Formats: sequence, structure tokens, C-alpha cells
Amino acid sequence: MKKMGRGKIEIKRIENNTNRQVTFCKRRNGLLKKAYELSVLCDAEVALICFSTRGRVYEYANTNIRSTIERYKRATSSSSSYTTQEINTQFYQQESKKLRQQIQMMQNFNSHLTGDGLASLSVKEMKQLESRLERGIARIRAKKVQNHDHMNIIYIFMFHLILIDLVLFEQHELILNETENLQKREIQLEQENACLRAKIAENEKLQQLSMMPGGQDYAMQAYLSGNVLQLNMMQAAVYPIMDRKVLPLGQ
Repeated sequence: MKKMGRGKIEIKRIENNTNRQVTFCKRRNGLLKKAYELSVLCDAEVALICFSTRGRVYEYANTNIRSTIERYKRATSSSSSYTTQEINTQFYQQESKKLRQQIQMMQNFNSHLTGDGLASLSVKEMKQLESRLERGIARIRAKKVQNHDHMNIIYIFMFHLILIDLVLFEQHELILNETENLQKREIQLEQENACLRAKIAENEKLQQLSMMPGGQDYAMQAYLSGNVLQLNMMQAAVYPIMDRKVLPLGQ
């Protein structure tokens, strides 16, 4: 008796053909799944062969099933008295021999690429080697052209950056010059504004004097004296100072 899932079943042949076929399909799939899990989890070499009552074969192998069967035959041969350890040793020796052969082939191929040991090659092998070299050279040239294009793109980008820096520098210089001119203009406007304020203050003072009794003559005299002073200042700025003779009046 064996407990299966929800209930207990008796392990014996199922008499009903339909039930037997359904159970076979389910158990077969579970068995194949377990074999796959065993090969993946434990890195084991697994081969599984199953025949149904109708003669259909179902198999699973994580490697070549024929090589696994041959390995099984060698391991269970009556003429061989090797132990499991000896069989594993022979297997690893064979794998090591294959790897050494592959390494030797790669070394020979590399020497052929450099032009050494060509005397042992046939005409066909030399043509194959030549075609491989041509394909390799073509790939190298294509990679070289691609790298050259990338460098050209980098140089163009750097040139554009330099141009942008030059333009920004020129704009910076223009802004500085314009700022300097604006500062000079500001000083000039402040001076003109001060002159205008002085004239306004003088006119207001003259108006106040003219409103006083007898102040019109004084205001006129102050106005004329101010104009004469300004005229003298202008003449002193334009003409050099010279000695002049003062003539007596009435002569």
C-alpha cells in the first residue's frame, strides 16, 4: 500500500485499460521530469528509455543516448573487471587527451597564421587558411575604418566646441565694452543733471529776488553779472591770457 496524494492506492497492475493508460502518461511524464532534474542539479549523465504496452518508445538523455549506452556497456562488460573509480579515471584520461589534441590543433593553427609550418599543409588547407586570413584582414580593416570614423566625429565635435568658445569670448568682450560705454554715459548724464539742477536753483533764486521790493534791478544785475562771468570763463578757456593796455576814458 502506498499513500498517493489524497488517498491510498495499492501498487499492483491496473486492470482497466483506460485507467492504466492515463496512469502511464502521468507517471512517465513525472519520471522524465525527475531524470531532467537529476541531470541538471547533480551534473549527472542520465539516459532513460521507456516502452509502453503498445510498443511506443520514450527516451530522455542529457547527452547522446548512444554514447551513454556504450559507456554503460563498457562499465558492465563481463570481460572487464574495472571498478567505478578506474572507469572514471579512464573517462577523464580520454577527455584530457581530447583537450590536448584540441590545444595542439589551436597551436598549429596559430603557427600557420604566422607563416610557420606551412610545408605540412595541403593545397586545399592552404587555400582555406588564405580565405580565413583574408576574412580576418577584412574585419580588421572594417574595424579600423570604424574607429577612424569615430575619431573624425570626435575631432569635429571638439572643433565645434572651440568655435563655440570663441563666439562666447567675443560676445563677452562686446558685453564688457558696452557695459563700459554705458558707465561712461551714466557719469556724463549725472554731470549734465547736476548742471541742470544748478541752473534751476539759480533761476529760482532770481525769481525770489525779483519778487522783493527793488529786487528786479538786483536780479537783473545778478543775472548780467552771471552771464558776464560765464562769458569771461568761456573766453579764458578759448583764448590765451594776454597783456592789455587800459585806455583812460574820454581820450
